[in-house]
Formats: sequence, C-alpha cells, structure tokens
Amino acid sequence: MSQKVSDHILERLREWGVEHVFAYAGDGINGLLAAWGRADDDPRFIQARHEEMAAFEAVGYAKFSGRVGVCAATSGPGAIHLLNGLYDAKLDHVPVVAIVGQTNRSAMGGSYQQEVDLLSLYKDVASDFCEMVTVPEQLPNVLDRAMRTAVARRSVTAVIIPADVQELDYSPPGHAFKMVPSSLGTPHYAPVPSDDDLRRAADVLNAGEKVAVLVGQGARGARQEVMTLADRLHAGVAKALLGKDALDDDLPYVTGSIGLLGTRPSYELMTGCDTLLVIGSSFPYTQFLPEFGQARAVQIDIDPHMVGLRYPFEVNLVGDARETLTRLLPLLDASKHRGWRKKIEKDTARWWQVMERRAAVDADPVNPEYVVHALNDLLPENVILSSDSGSAANWYARHLKLRGAMRGSLSGTLATMGPGVPYAIGAKFAHGDRPAIALVGDGAMQMNGMAELITAAKYYREWADPRLVVAVLNNQDLNQVTWEMRAMSGAPQFLPSQSIPDLPYADIARLMGLEGLRVEKPGEVVGAWEAALAADRPCVLDFVTDPAVPPIPPHATLDQIEAAATSVLKGDVDRAGMVRQGFKAKVQEFLPGHRDREDRPGAKDTT
Repeated sequence: MSQKVSDHILERLREWGVEHVFAYAGDGINGLLAAWGRADDDPRFIQARHEEMAAFEAVGYAKFSGRVGVCAATSGPGAIHLLNGLYDAKLDHVPVVAIVGQTNRSAMGGSYQQEVDLLSLYKDVASDFCEMVTVPEQLPNVLDRAMRTAVARRSVTAVIIPADVQELDYSPPGHAFKMVPSSLGTPHYAPVPSDDDLRRAADVLNAGEKVAVLVGQGARGARQEVMTLADRLHAGVAKALLGKDALDDDLPYVTGSIGLLGTRPSYELMTGCDTLLVIGSSFPYTQFLPEFGQARAVQIDIDPHMVGLRYPFEVNLVGDARETLTRLLPLLDASKHRGWRKKIEKDTARWWQVMERRAAVDADPVNPEYVVHALNDLLPENVILSSDSGSAANWYARHLKLRGAMRGSLSGTLATMGPGVPYAIGAKFAHGDRPAIALVGDGAMQMNGMAELITAAKYYREWADPRLVVAVLNNQDLNQVTWEMRAMSGAPQFLPSQSIPDLPYADIARLMGLEGLRVEKPGEVVGAWEAALAADRPCVLDFVTDPAVPPIPPHATLDQIEAAATSVLKGDVDRAGMVRQGFKAKVQEFLPGHRDREDRPGAKDTT
C-alpha cells in the first residue's frame, strides 16, 4: 500500500520525537484520523473536550516538558477554536505547532461550508511560520520548518493541510528545480554576548550599592548562577509570575512576585534600588519597575527582539541566561554594601508573617488565602502547579513557596481564563510520574474546567502517578473583575455580570468516577488537601470561599482605596463584607511580628 500524505505527517512527527498530539476530531482532518488508525495511535491522539482545551494542553505540555507541544484541529470552527490557546503560547513564548485541516482545494474560494481563510486568520498568531501544503512534495520541508521554527523562536507555528491533500499518495521532494528537500533536528545552542558588552554590564553592576534583580522564565536554567550573583552583589531578587519557579521562595533575599499580584517587598525592592538587572523576563508593567532615571539597568535576554523593552536599559546582553551569567560572574566584585541586603531580608521575613496572618483572618465561610497558604507545608517536592487567571492567581503568586524541583505556571501575558485545568492535564502527559495541582476560580471552572474533568477521567489510569488535584475557589462571583470594578472604576458590583451559580463541583467529579470533597469550614481545609494528595485518582476540592476577601495589592494607592470606598457609597451589595474583610486584611501589615492565638484559623474574630 502506498503511503499517504497523512501517513507521512505522523511518521515525520514520530521522527521529531513527538509523543502526544492534543486534538479534537472533525472531517477536515479525516485523512489524518485514518492515518492515526493505521499508525496504531502513534503519536498518541489525546482527545480534549474542545479545541481550545487541546491548545491549552499543548501549552501546558510544552511549558512543563521543555519540548514542543503539538495540537490538531479540523477546518473552519475547529481551527478557530484553537486560537485562544495558541495566543497564550505566543505571548508566553512557548513552542507549539498547530496542524489544522482545510476544505478541499477544489472548493477554495467558493464560499464552501466551513471555508475560512486560515492563512489570513493565522497570520498573526503563527507569524513566525504559517504555511498551507498544496502538493505532497512540500512535505517534509513545511513540517520540519514548523517544528524547527517553534523551537528556535519559542513561538507558535502552523501547518494547514487541505482535506484532499491528506489523502494523496506521498512523494518526497526530488533533486530538481524548485524542489525543497529537508532534514530533521534542531541543534542546541547557547548564544553569549560579546566580551565588551559583558565588561560594560559588569561596570554598571559593580557601581551599584542597592542592586535589584528581576528574573523571569528565561532564568529557570540559571538558578545557581543567579544565587551566586545575588550573594556577590548583596542583591534582592524579585520574580515575574512566569518565573515563579525559577528560584526558591524560601531564600531569604527572594522577595516573591512583582506587579499587581506581587508582594510588598518586591515593590520596595524596586522603589529603593539604584541598580537593576533583569534576567529572562519581559515583565510588561513599567510602573512596578524603578522610576526612570532612578536606577542604572542591565538586561539579559536570549531574544534580540525582546531587549531594550520596558525600561531604559544602559546595557542589553543578548544571550542564554546561564552561559551569559557564567561569563559575567568573574567580572563582578564582591559588594561591601551589606545594609541593603539586610533590609531586603527583614522586609521579606515580615511579609511572610503578614501572609500568615492574612491567611488566618476569619471569613465566611472560608478564607481563600488560608486555602492556598495551608497547602505550602503539604506540597510534594516534585509537584507541578498551575493557576488560572483571576483571584486564584493572587493567592498563587503571594502565598505559595515554590522550591527545589517544584514547577508552576499560568497564563502570564495573555492572562486568559480557563487554562488551569488543561495546563495540569498537559503536565501529566509530560510527567505522568509527578502529582499536579490546579488552582482555579469557579468562573474558570464553569467556563472550561468541568468538561476537562472528563479528559482527566479518561486518561488518568495511564499515569504512573494518578494524582491531579483541582482546587476550586467557589465564591459564586467573578471575583477579580468585581474587585477591579471597585478599585479601578469606583463602581459597585454588577450582579447580572458577576454572580455565578453555586455548583456541586465535588459531586460532579464523583459522577465522573473521580474523587471529590466539598469544604465549608476552615478546620476541614488541611484534611481535604491531605485526602486529595493521598487519592488514587484525580480529585476535585470544592472550597466554599468568601468573595469579600480582597485581593488588595500590598502597595495599593490611595486612589484605588478611595475608588473602592466610592463603590460602597454607591450601594455595593456586598459593601459590609468588603469593608470588614478589606480592613482586616490590610491591618495585618501593621501588627507586630508575632502571632497571637486569636490570629489562628477558626479562632474568634475580634477585628
């Protein structure tokens, strides 16, 4: 039997080492589906419940494996559904290849059913490489370039294959005019800056007395080098959200996350420094960086297109973080300014005390900060964490201490709702021997997460470690938007848009053959986490939490506080709870460093 184009596509993916393709079926890829049958499902076809979820699972797989994530969808609506997940990959610089079907070539331009101009549609999301295959000889070159470009550019690429082309007999490109042969493989390389640039950067850093370091996901492979640099310069280190797992949170000089979801020590680190070093981060919010002119600044990034952004950097070093720091470190002098580091460590230690006290504040019925804070001591050493967007991201950013081999991520730049559960599923296919935990709000759970429980139920028996814990922060409110309305617009909560149904998430999980627990009391929180982490299958924890616990940034401006107060005066339906919880949370920052018995979960509230 002759080999079809669809057969060659799967063969080529296998040669590239692709083991999983996250996908959903449709007649625009019927040729590929038939080829999967002939190939004994190699690479594995992982069936999501929706194409967007397939894309998110490919992103999660790529983020946590370091390999290319591959997703596939049919023509028209299937290809459209992939887009949000693909944009998530593009904006977070994650290598993902999308293989999408298209109507037959004979129907193109005929306003045919499900005909969408996919080349135009994908022009932006797959701007680094997007091609449609119209003859067999274009393969394997197009697929090879898609894979290689996704790795080299850390971005999204797309291969569009009309349905009739999938069914054609495959013939390779020949040794002839206008034929383009190809080859496999992506060489590993670690670019480094010039010696002159390194010396200029060292001069800036050596002159600093109050050095601040900001690391992102690009610094993940340079953990030891960053620690050595921080010790030598007596620097503090803040982390962009995508770099939360780049450095241990229990290091005394690591101030935690930066930005709107960040910590007060990170804010003070940036407002007080005279020198800034940014490593592997394109953190976009310049208002959380030092004032322009306050600090001399150096940037290290592997992508020359991403240097010079966000801040007036004096020196831009284009290179791999680890290799660049290895060459930079011998040029750095040991700082004599120890007072700066002592202040950072004192501020950071006090911040963690504040977080403990805020988690201990009584709420009705459960404080969401306590739900996440209580997980810290229970985290498995090899856990993989995902967080959804929304208020869950606040608690992930501020309360969880990642350390050692722990990994964590979320939708950083797109900040889309819905990837928490599919990220965790993608992680399980990357590391089936590691436990995964997804922190999601009830809005995201209703949007995407519940359906993907079906995917977890379908596949969990294949994982060496079947644990996948989905923690739902159930407050019947689209809470982050509610608080943004209050703080940014001074508007009261608009119930028709913000109030969402209270669903029995744990019961739904059990109906699917998974474990499920509903938690309505603070005293049940730790036991629920322990039970879920001891389960022999995925488990949903339905934490009924208080929507009046505010995600107040520790550096909230007076304007934001005034706007929140204005929303109360305008008649916010939850104004009493908002004022009570807002005051109780904020006052924790001004209490002495010790904790009284009254601060503990379940203790009588006297605030």
